Amino acid sequence: QVQLVESGGGLVQAGGSLRLSCAASGRPFSTYAMGWFRQAPGKDREFVAAISWRGSTTYYADSVKGRFTISRDNALYLQMNSLKPEDTAVYYCAARFPGPSTDWDEYGYWGKGTQVTVSS
Repeated sequence: QVQLVESGGGLVQAGGSLRLSCAASGRPFSTYAMGWFRQAPGKDREFVAAISWRGSTTYYADSVKGRFTISRDNALYLQMNSLKPEDTAVYYCAARFPGPSTDWDEYGYWGKGTQVTVSS
């Protein structure tokens, strides 16, 4: 079992930046592949980024490639630059074993999410 808690969301103007964090407790965090997903009102949950347990392999949705960076050490991070209003959503971190996936239903552990709002 692993417990996940996101932080770092907030309100930012378009073009601004935010850094999300995801703290983990329970089973050794380093053994899990991790992902970030987001869900906007009225829309399905969508993949944002994922990272392998070693941090050596990363994946990004086309919509965030070049603007967002996923990383990990003792926690999981999502650096979000050049934010756009369409990035507005609740952002969730998720964990799975063994490798990363872009499919949300392959993740067994989820945080409760943090709200990101980008104003135009």
